[in-house]
Amino acid sequence: MNETLHIRIIKDYAVNVINDLKTLGAVELLTDEEIKDVPQWQIDEGRKIKDYYDKNPNELLSWDEVRKQLKFK
Repeated sequence: MNETLHIRIIKDYAVNVINDLKTLGAVELLTDEEIKDVPQWQIDEGRKIKDYYDKNPNELLSWDEVRKQLKFK
Protein backbone atom coordinates (compact mmCIF):
# COMPACT_ATOMS: atom_id res chain seq x y z
CA MET A 1 0.00 0.00 0.00
CA ASN A 2 1.53 3.30 -1.05
CA GLU A 3 -0.98 5.65 0.55
CA THR A 4 -0.35 8.85 2.49
CA LEU A 5 -2.45 9.42 5.60
CA HIS A 6 -2.43 12.50 7.82
CA ILE A 7 -3.22 12.20 11.50
CA ARG A 8 -3.50 14.44 14.52
CA ILE A 9 -2.32 12.81 17.75
CA ILE A 10 -4.95 13.35 20.44
CA LYS A 11 -3.82 11.18 23.36
CA ASP A 12 -0.39 11.31 24.99
CA TYR A 13 0.03 7.53 24.85
CA ALA A 14 -0.45 7.63 21.08
CA VAL A 15 2.87 9.45 20.75
CA ASN A 16 4.63 6.27 21.92
CA VAL A 17 2.73 4.21 19.37
CA ILE A 18 3.68 6.59 16.57
CA ASN A 19 7.32 6.64 17.69
CA ASP A 20 7.38 2.83 17.72
CA LEU A 21 5.98 2.78 14.19
CA LYS A 22 8.59 5.34 13.12
CA THR A 23 11.34 3.15 14.60
CA LEU A 24 10.01 0.21 12.58
CA GLY A 25 10.06 2.32 9.41
CA ALA A 26 6.29 2.03 9.13
CA VAL A 27 5.52 5.75 9.21
CA GLU A 28 7.16 9.00 8.19
CA LEU A 29 6.53 12.00 10.40
CA LEU A 30 5.87 15.24 8.51
CA THR A 31 6.30 18.83 9.58
CA ASP A 32 3.48 21.36 9.35
CA GLU A 33 5.17 22.84 6.27
CA GLU A 34 5.00 19.47 4.52
CA ILE A 35 1.28 19.06 5.05
CA LYS A 36 -1.10 20.73 2.66
CA ASP A 37 -4.80 21.15 3.29
CA VAL A 38 -6.35 17.86 4.35
CA PRO A 39 -9.06 16.81 1.87
CA GLN A 40 -12.59 16.87 3.26
CA TRP A 41 -13.13 13.20 2.37
CA GLN A 42 -10.20 12.30 4.61
CA ILE A 43 -11.53 14.38 7.51
CA ASP A 44 -14.96 12.76 7.08
CA GLU A 45 -13.48 9.25 7.00
CA GLY A 46 -11.41 9.90 10.13
CA ARG A 47 -14.49 11.16 11.98
CA LYS A 48 -16.49 8.14 10.82
CA ILE A 49 -13.85 5.74 12.14
CA LYS A 50 -13.52 7.64 15.42
CA ASP A 51 -17.30 7.63 15.91
CA TYR A 52 -17.41 3.87 15.25
CA TYR A 53 -14.75 3.09 17.85
CA ASP A 54 -16.26 5.52 20.35
CA LYS A 55 -19.41 3.39 20.11
CA ASN A 56 -17.53 0.05 19.94
CA PRO A 57 -14.46 0.35 22.20
CA ASN A 58 -14.42 -3.42 22.77
CA GLU A 59 -13.18 -3.84 19.19
CA LEU A 60 -9.96 -1.95 19.90
CA LEU A 61 -6.75 -3.79 20.76
CA SER A 62 -4.19 -2.63 23.28
CA TRP A 63 -0.77 -1.75 21.89
CA ASP A 64 0.66 -4.75 23.77
CA GLU A 65 -1.82 -7.05 22.02
CA VAL A 66 -0.95 -5.56 18.63
CA ARG A 67 2.76 -6.13 19.30
CA LYS A 68 2.09 -9.75 20.30
CA GLN A 69 0.14 -10.36 17.10
CA LEU A 70 2.81 -8.74 14.92
CA LYS A 71 5.59 -10.86 16.44
CA PHE A 72 3.83 -14.05 15.40
CA LYS A 73 3.43 -13.04 11.76
